[in-house]
Amino acid sequence: MVANLTGTDWLRALRTDADPRTVLVCFPPGGGSATAYRALAQRFGAGIAVYAVQYPGRQDRMAEQQIPDLGELAAQAVQDLLRWPADTAIAIFGHSMGATVAFEAARRWEAAGRTLDHLFVSGRPAPDFVEPGRLHLESDGALIDQLELLGNDPALIQMLRDEPGFAELILPAVRNDYQAVETYRHRAGDRLRAPITALISTSDPTTTVAQVGEWAAHTVGSFDVATFEGGHTYLDMPENTSAVADLVTARLRASR
Repeated sequence: MVANLTGTDWLRALRTDADPRTVLVCFPPGGGSATAYRALAQRFGAGIAVYAVQYPGRQDRMAEQQIPDLGELAAQAVQDLLRWPADTAIAIFGHSMGATVAFEAARRWEAAGRTLDHLFVSGRPAPDFVEPGRLHLESDGALIDQLELLGNDPALIQMLRDEPGFAELILPAVRNDYQAVETYRHRAGDRLRAPITALISTSDPTTTVAQVGEWAAHTVGSFDVATFEGGHTYLDMPENTSAVADLVTARLRASR
């Protein structure tokens, strides 16, 4: 396996490995950045390198134009992934909005003739689900209320309410990503060859077990569902971070 992969504006190394068998590429949730996966990356053992996608308009890409289109986010990330050596074995992980972007990236990766070891989708209905809301057209207050409903850090929510300057930094990315999710429409095409594992938490207000099960229709490979305690932000819980890393590792071993 290739040890020295090149990071780019879109691809950030979170965990390197001297001889990785698989590179796990993670797509952040709405309003998030590559660092959303820093804790998860550190839970993996030898043989797995972890990269995360950095969307434009956040952190060190703050000055760049936001992209309110999930397919375009996937296309640009895959453009950089395809610069890696052709024998690079990758798996893809995405949570919430990132799950749909991950799916679109997986389609493009396979369409380019590359093999995907596994697709992990977390906290998101299958791609043919049409988001009914129009939060991207609502007030900043409505956006903050939604973030609070999803179980985000209470201290962060309070800062958004109390400090307008902080809200001006954070909310444009949140609004952009809600627009991307709410205007996304799945286009029928070939099903993935890669196996899919769907992850769901027990108290996620955005996704039901039935909706997660519908991901099975998007692969000709194997499919399974894994359930974790917590709400939409269950990945932030240390016990779940370790459990998800163990699950991903086990599935990658099975895929190989």
